[in-house]
Amino acid sequence: MNGNRIITPFGAESTAAEVLDGIDLSGKRAIVTGGSSGIGVETARALASANAEVTLAVRSVEAGQRTAEDIIAGTGNKQVYVASLDLADQGSVAAFVAAWSGPLDLLVNNAGMMGRPDLRLTPEGWEMQFATNHLGHFALALGLHDALGAAGDARVVSLSSVGHRRSPVVFDDVNFARRPYDLGLAYGQSKTANVLFAIEATRRWSSDGITANAVHPGTIAATNLSQHLDRDVSAALAASAPYAQTYDESKVRFKTIEQGAATSVFVATSRQLDGIGGHYFEDCNEAVVLDPDAPNTTISGVAAYALDPANANRLWELSLALLGFE
Repeated sequence: MNGNRIITPFGAESTAAEVLDGIDLSGKRAIVTGGSSGIGVETARALASANAEVTLAVRSVEAGQRTAEDIIAGTGNKQVYVASLDLADQGSVAAFVAAWSGPLDLLVNNAGMMGRPDLRLTPEGWEMQFATNHLGHFALALGLHDALGAAGDARVVSLSSVGHRRSPVVFDDVNFARRPYDLGLAYGQSKTANVLFAIEATRRWSSDGITANAVHPGTIAATNLSQHLDRDVSAALAASAPYAQTYDESKVRFKTIEQGAATSVFVATSRQLDGIGGHYFEDCNEAVVLDPDAPNTTISGVAAYALDPANANRLWELSLALLGFE
């Protein structure tokens, strides 16, 4: 699986502006979920700087408007819009989809959440991280399928995390109904789901001109996600054995926000990836698949279970069932 890894001229220190150098996105339309904070802002800013039309899909329209005004002022691109989207609320997802018209070239599923140490459920009974990080984005992409297909060569970017290595998707109990709740495992399975989505979306939709890839942006200081890591959450993550020891967190190298957005922007725009989907990228390159039988303390690499086609198909079918689309 690693024999033909996709290697690029970029790396961990590359910025979104650098990977976009020489690329003109005039006429392209993009949606960035969570586009009003963290790497979502920088992803949207970079795409707008390359002349794309960008819609910030955000929970707080007020924050989104401030971000849009800042991006417009900085790039001179007036085609930066804001729309309300709460990924934990399927009604909100449906409303966003219903309001969208015309083709869609780039869907960047950037938004994410890391919950409190206690179990939180949606009104449907879904564990909050799985519901937000996976099911919300799954429903969004499903609803926008025809718009993506109309673009002719559309891409979906699914933001995952090295945290996916904490847990596979536990298909028999995704909502922790029969096992003790664990923040690290819950976050981990939601991030694994983000990778599996990209695998199966490409398999099902590539004939429609739609490809999807997953990315790990790296560890970025001072984003809204990292701000949730208070003492209680940090302690819960540290205690989430056995997956807590799948990599040495003391060796984490922090990136700037501009560097953190680079992999998403590269995967969304590089001609090197024309027609290519179903891969997991980190530091602007395809990641090495880890040996499940060997100790893995490196920060780099993707778990084999996150790329497994059978897991990807099973997750897709489970997601359809949970959303009532059987």
